[in-house]
Amino acid sequence: MSLFDVKEKMDALAAELNQHTYNYYVLAMPTIADYEFDKKLATLNQLELDNPDLADPNSPTQKVGGDITKNFVTIPHRWAMLSLGNTYNEQDLRDFDERVRKSIGDDFQYVCELKFDGLSISLTYEDSKLVKAVTRGDGSKGDDVTTNVKTINSIPHWLKSKDVPPLFEIRGEIFMHRAAFDRLNNEREALGEVQYANPRNFAAGTVKMQDSKEVAKRPLDCFLYSLNTDKNYFKTHWESLQSLKDWGFHISKDAKLVNGIDDVLDFITYWSEHRFGLSYDIDGIVIKINSYAQQQELGFTAKSPRWAISYKYKAQEVETLLEKVTYQVGRTGAVTPVANLKPIQLAGTTVKRATLHNANEIERLDLHEGDSVFVEKGGEIIPKIINVNLDKRIKGASKIVYLTHCPECGTKLIRKEGEVAFYCPNDEGCPPQIVGKIQHFIGRKAMNIDGLGNETIETFYQRGLVKHISDLYTLKDKSDELKLLDRFGDRSIENMLNGIEHSKQMPFEKVLFGLGIRYVGETVAKKLAFGAKNIENLINSTLDELTAIEEIGGKIAESILEYFSKPEHLDQIARLKSDGLQFITQENEVALKSDKLTGKTFVISGVFENYSREELKDLIESNGGKILSGISVKLNYLLAGENMGPSKLDKAKKLNIPLITEGNLFEMLK
Repeated sequence: MSLFDVKEKMDALAAELNQHTYNYYVLAMPTIADYEFDKKLATLNQLELDNPDLADPNSPTQKVGGDITKNFVTIPHRWAMLSLGNTYNEQDLRDFDERVRKSIGDDFQYVCELKFDGLSISLTYEDSKLVKAVTRGDGSKGDDVTTNVKTINSIPHWLKSKDVPPLFEIRGEIFMHRAAFDRLNNEREALGEVQYANPRNFAAGTVKMQDSKEVAKRPLDCFLYSLNTDKNYFKTHWESLQSLKDWGFHISKDAKLVNGIDDVLDFITYWSEHRFGLSYDIDGIVIKINSYAQQQELGFTAKSPRWAISYKYKAQEVETLLEKVTYQVGRTGAVTPVANLKPIQLAGTTVKRATLHNANEIERLDLHEGDSVFVEKGGEIIPKIINVNLDKRIKGASKIVYLTHCPECGTKLIRKEGEVAFYCPNDEGCPPQIVGKIQHFIGRKAMNIDGLGNETIETFYQRGLVKHISDLYTLKDKSDELKLLDRFGDRSIENMLNGIEHSKQMPFEKVLFGLGIRYVGETVAKKLAFGAKNIENLINSTLDELTAIEEIGGKIAESILEYFSKPEHLDQIARLKSDGLQFITQENEVALKSDKLTGKTFVISGVFENYSREELKDLIESNGGKILSGISVKLNYLLAGENMGPSKLDKAKKLNIPLITEGNLFEMLK
């Protein structure tokens, strides 16, 4: 595989993982199982280790959690909230145990804890009072959700004990008991609202609601499991857990202090069998070194502690009946087959449907009508069919044949060479594609239109108010029709119209991403906007001109050419231009404040306490410095923050390139 192909593969993996991370942490609507996500992340990590020069400092492998939502104030963590290394097998645990023994000897204990499937939270207490509750966010900073968290009954606002430190942070997991989840989800179904996938999503969505009164109506719970202080008040983690319980915190009674790896494995085996008897969901076991001194000796990697690891349970498997196969059409026209199943209990929930991915998967499984199939819930979230019980196949049953025409608009499906998915090419006339494109356009990473949501777009389409993206900008002339809609008062209409008007100021790259061109994700849109400068240049570009733009491969270029070859797409762009949207890249010239950094080159990597990387980049350039894309002999300084990539750090050390902090940078500018 050429370096170009490797880079394309790495970029594609990174884009996919970033989207899955966003879906999981920000939208609370996961679209992939944990196990599949971890495998993809491991693949990308290996590619980066094999090709360190191609590694991106913003790679998902260097991230701890997800992005920060815009709806809450973002504040830094006093102690970084790192993630744990994951494993799904016994040998990895024994290897972990061996590494620990080589570092600290044989005299140590483990604490085994249930790995709760909820939303990570950090609580700060000052003078016995709860003063702050912050989500994990990106590990260095998170969302301030204090008002919402105070509605959770199991979290004390004040501590009665006199023995607590004057300032400390305690971490835990917010979750919802399964019975409460089922009851509330049934209420949503009765109201015709979209149901949440599982209790974890419901809990995460609830914590990030704007109205704390609504949060209080939903029965959330919280287990606490980790204490952080400026000085050590306890010698061991187990001792701290017992004290936390005495202080009034909700601590799981199922944590256990054990003496060796065999005891750890016994604990894992026990809960593998008994976890579905719990009133809440767990997806694994967390194993920690008990002694704080030994934890400190073992230390940390860039993103994880070396003294802890999590074991994740593989999916449970059950057998049920395949009743029929239906098909869903996505925003890009991709048609996904779905298995409709005889309802069955799986991992504590009722499963009625399972993904079949694509036509190749149907062929691999050799599905027939009425088959008895084995289903697993990958990562406890997304059910999928593993294989068929051929012994129970009905004699003479017809083979499931992938459909040839779109189930929504009847257009003949196409499948391009080298691709597994079939597509409906009728993107301007297929209802789910039209609605999906408009929903994508209004999204946070595209035009970020306040006052509009996915359900509202569906309603507008059904009422004939919008049929294209450009129709959003004509809604200001349809206020009488808007007022006739349920739950759409004057204030809602005003907020929506203001949001639509404000979106006209979004930069060209956001508009380009919002158009929904296949393979043009957020990063690619930026590259195209910077490379082409304006929409006319992009429309008139040849294949060679497109592939000459940084990181634009042949597949992306062909998709762009195909998109702009359709008159209806050009008509939409013309209408959006006349509405005042931005189709020219605004290149800001850097005003030189000084020449103190002239002749000096910098690479910025990691997370910084006081400034964003973009702010540091502007600061360096405005004082005459130059930003390089990677580590090389031409580099003068590596501006290093927390959680920077280990490969970049190693390369800088080998080349004897000085590492500086943001404080050092400001010293240079004095």
